[in-house]
Amino acid sequence: MDALFFSNIVLDFVFYYPLFMAYLWIMGGVYYYWHWERRDEGSPDESPELREYPFVSILIPCYNEEDTVRDTVAWACAQRYPDYEVIAINDGSPDRTGEILEELRSRFPRLRVIHHDSNQGKAMGLRTGAMAARGEYLVCVDGDSLLAPHSTSWIMRHFVEGPRVGAVTGNPRIRNRSTLLGRLQVGEFSAIVGLIKRTQRIYGRVFTVSGVVTGIRRSALHRVDYWSTDMVTEDIDISWALQRDHWDVRYEPNALCWILMPETLKGLWRQRLRWAQGGVEVLLKYGSSLLRWRKRRMWGVLLEHVTSIFWAYMMTLTILLWFLGLAFPMPEGLQVRTLLPEWYGVILGFTCLLQFAVSLMIDGRYEKGVARHYYWMIWYPIFFWLINMATTVVAFPKALLKRRGTRAVWTSPDRGLRAEPAVEA
Repeated sequence: MDALFFSNIVLDFVFYYPLFMAYLWIMGGVYYYWHWERRDEGSPDESPELREYPFVSILIPCYNEEDTVRDTVAWACAQRYPDYEVIAINDGSPDRTGEILEELRSRFPRLRVIHHDSNQGKAMGLRTGAMAARGEYLVCVDGDSLLAPHSTSWIMRHFVEGPRVGAVTGNPRIRNRSTLLGRLQVGEFSAIVGLIKRTQRIYGRVFTVSGVVTGIRRSALHRVDYWSTDMVTEDIDISWALQRDHWDVRYEPNALCWILMPETLKGLWRQRLRWAQGGVEVLLKYGSSLLRWRKRRMWGVLLEHVTSIFWAYMMTLTILLWFLGLAFPMPEGLQVRTLLPEWYGVILGFTCLLQFAVSLMIDGRYEKGVARHYYWMIWYPIFFWLINMATTVVAFPKALLKRRGTRAVWTSPDRGLRAEPAVEA
């Protein structure tokens, strides 16, 4: 294989793979909507009718949440669901989180509070909450998230109807939109995340539940030995563990949860690096065991994940060759003449806007006003493809070199500059 042939393969893959995935997600999202979603007459503003209402335990692991935990608990305690409790786990927060939770306990009769003496990590906080819970069904939300009033009912619909449903991932929506990064993430969670989850549901399995809003069946959780305390992303790990044990993981777009996201490059980098490392860790932990025929429903997610890692390295190689070409004469087959968008930049931009337009048609029923962020999405490939590429390249060796058994503990995240809840509890 000569250098020119190799170069053409690499450059074609780097360019066409994102396009292929974008159109796959568009078609998958449309297919999911047409066959299932459009027939659902409900909305996030009302609860579905269930044939039964099992007791539910809402778990809120907290670490340094003094600025947000009051709203989080208030929204959790305002669920339009008849029978539930709220358990807040203060994981050794050095700020006033524990004190505030004790104050809230007197205001909200449904609230129970558990305190850890030291920082044990989110997975351990969830484990503690699950052990203390009185319900067979758990709804897990982050300490800075606002669970929409009817979300518990929408999540429980899947558990009541499906005995093999192990987890249900909700629909996170961005609260803070004061910067370009914030606005881009509004589009990302509807145009990218929502379509991906719909498409993955079609070919069998989802890559991950959303850690900020997830319902889990406790008996399924017990079979896979709960959340792993040494994984940097407990949500990705528990998703693969449950599906590897043949439990179904579903997506419920009506189960809204308003979340805070980073609005600085530093905060975004740290978040996406953690996500990328978590993806590599589950690949190393479960990948080889999923190659058996009995695990074939995970093959789609496995192939997609491995290919995305390969793409990140090939894209990095392309950029490196371009830089080398600026300083040294390169063989014809290794020349990358420019990284600036040309005709294919127009195609990428068009595809990005098309993807967001399709998601608007599907997701418009769940969040009003999201269309005003439409034209910001033209910048999405520049910001997020590059940062996702870079974090994947850094995360892979980081995950390989990580010492096994090291507990993953909390770090306080970047929660953005200004929160703008779209609704009230």
